[in-house]
Amino acid sequence: MEGKVLIANRGEIAIRIMNACKDLGLDYAVVYTEADKDSEHVQRNITFGPGQNAWRITSYTEPNDILAVADHTGCTAIHPGYGFFSEDYRFARRASNRDRALTFIGPSWEVIKSLGDKINTKRTANQLGIPTIPGTDAPIYNEMEAEEIALRLLEGQEADGIDNPSILVKAAAGGGGMGIEEVTEIEHFRRIYRQLQNYAKRQFGDGGVLIEQCLRDYNHLEVQLVCSKHGERIHFGTRNCTIQSTGRQKRVEASPGFHPSCFAYDFDEQKVLDQIVEYSLKLAAHVNYDNVGTWEWIVSRSGQPYLLEVNTRIQVENDISARISYINGRQPNLLREQIRLGLGDRIGYRQADVDFRGAAIELRIVAEDTRRGFAPWIGTITDFTFPQHEWSAVYTHVPFDRPYPIPSDFDPNLALALVWGDSMDEAKARAASFIDEVVIRGKDSSDNPIVTNLAYLKNNLDRLLAF
Repeated sequence: MEGKVLIANRGEIAIRIMNACKDLGLDYAVVYTEADKDSEHVQRNITFGPGQNAWRITSYTEPNDILAVADHTGCTAIHPGYGFFSEDYRFARRASNRDRALTFIGPSWEVIKSLGDKINTKRTANQLGIPTIPGTDAPIYNEMEAEEIALRLLEGQEADGIDNPSILVKAAAGGGGMGIEEVTEIEHFRRIYRQLQNYAKRQFGDGGVLIEQCLRDYNHLEVQLVCSKHGERIHFGTRNCTIQSTGRQKRVEASPGFHPSCFAYDFDEQKVLDQIVEYSLKLAAHVNYDNVGTWEWIVSRSGQPYLLEVNTRIQVENDISARISYINGRQPNLLREQIRLGLGDRIGYRQADVDFRGAAIELRIVAEDTRRGFAPWIGTITDFTFPQHEWSAVYTHVPFDRPYPIPSDFDPNLALALVWGDSMDEAKARAASFIDEVVIRGKDSSDNPIVTNLAYLKNNLDRLLAF
């Protein structure tokens, strides 16, 4: 395979992309900011002189800097990782259409644009008969029409025997949790609708409002797809990422998405998992999806799935899917698959060649105080030690052999720890044992010891895959 890849990201994902490029025999260059100069993704490369392949930029979100490095280093492709530009169709389009075109390792910009719009994704899913959260799939601007929809949703929940029915009223042009209000009584709807519409006009310049049923008792699942530019589509099973921080940041994830050893479900869990895989493949085929992607679902306690959104990128937790998947007896590397398919390769195997075995868990180890709203901890790590087992792996940008000051510019994510086993019970037991063996020491500027979420991770293992 030929080409040179610019890795337009940081931390552990940059290191994993570096390693995948090496596996494929591809040259690469990395970028970094001043705050990240101590990160392993920088220190493992050459920052000056002959052979330099690490280049300092002002920001990971400054496209001109990133593209300038790509040109200077002769890169022919760009890997955005996750976050930053990974789901920015404008950046993907610019990289692909410029005079010195770069291959964007991800879906085509047209697909990113189409699925990046949640309203459009919901509308398309509804047209295909794929279930979405009950509610509108287009902005509502008329108050009377909005109230009729709200009343219908509340009455529908009562008819279904749902205790304390409620709906969410959302600013259609909002995002990141901004512009969302809950309504439990229809008598309060008009007041809240008007308040939110005025807020949306001020904040986003668009008074459009979405209305949908508020779901409370559910699990958050994902379907991992790998697709090619040749119309091929393979799935690598399901994941469960229900255990999250108050800010909806995932903390413990497991694959497969449900397992009877964890909970007595009121539904046929395998049937639901097969169903969301089938729906995900159906939407992928409809939009001609052409790289790695994740279909996000919520599943109610009764087993009803609803498509939430599509992440048109590699995800942090991709490797727990790989750890339970075997292609002709070997575990795949999904980053490696993403790169080679992004560069035009065919998949080279069929769904029938993929065998699923056992279970895997990912622990996101973060310097945060889970008892104070997951408040970030900033300081210097002095001791960072992880156990080594044949059933575990650690991905981190934090060095093991020297002190590391956590940069305040980014979330204080320290490491991803993966464990796997022949069963979910074995994987959970191994995860608990692994956590007990981890040693992380450090101090902040006031000489207070480091605070991490290790205890929180261990205490939540029993909640995995449960309602």
